[in-house]
Amino acid sequence: MIFTYNKEQVGDVLMVIVAEDKGQPVQFERKGQVARVFLEEAGKTVAWNIFDVWSLIEIAGNGQVFLTDEQVATLNVALAKAGFTESLVNDNAPKFVVGQIVELVPHPDSDHLNICQVNVGDKTVQIVAGAPNAAQGLKTIVALPGAMMPSGSLIFPGKLRGEDSFGMMCSPRELVLPNAPQVRGIIELDDSAEVGEIGRASCRERVCWIV
Repeated sequence: MIFTYNKEQVGDVLMVIVAEDKGQPVQFERKGQVARVFLEEAGKTVAWNIFDVWSLIEIAGNGQVFLTDEQVATLNVALAKAGFTESLVNDNAPKFVVGQIVELVPHPDSDHLNICQVNVGDKTVQIVAGAPNAAQGLKTIVALPGAMMPSGSLIFPGKLRGEDSFGMMCSPRELVLPNAPQVRGIIELDDSAEVGEIGRASCRERVCWIV
């Protein structure tokens, strides 16, 4: 679940992205200050728009924002008062972390993709990647499901050529790092980077450009 807010561009509207619509037709259902966005055919909720959100909670920042459990509880009260039976689930787990490739095998249906098992600290996730410098033992920055990239693109679980992928290993360009080389390849961190470390700041300090 991804919370986004941009008062200057959109107005006082909190957008809550629940699932990827994958280009399928959607419909809208508004009750009071809450609008539900759902897949036209399946009826599955993919997003919520909460209007005049500052009448409910205070929000700091633009782009992806993170709410407290108390704020999410307040929003759930608003959803219930509007007549919706679904509720929001807060997820404040870090979305950008240091990961290390512990296993890498060629994708059986691709000549350039690899299926990587990546240790992100509290678990190991499978990520399908085409980075030419991906290698066992490499430490990099991983964007986990629920992350919003600087470009505004969102990270969801998915499949690449039939193989599950739960995140993305990031290139310097994708994280808009200063002086990032304009070449393909994921970030390579030095050995001092700690697996599971939170945030993108570590890559600014420990990154080793590969050109």
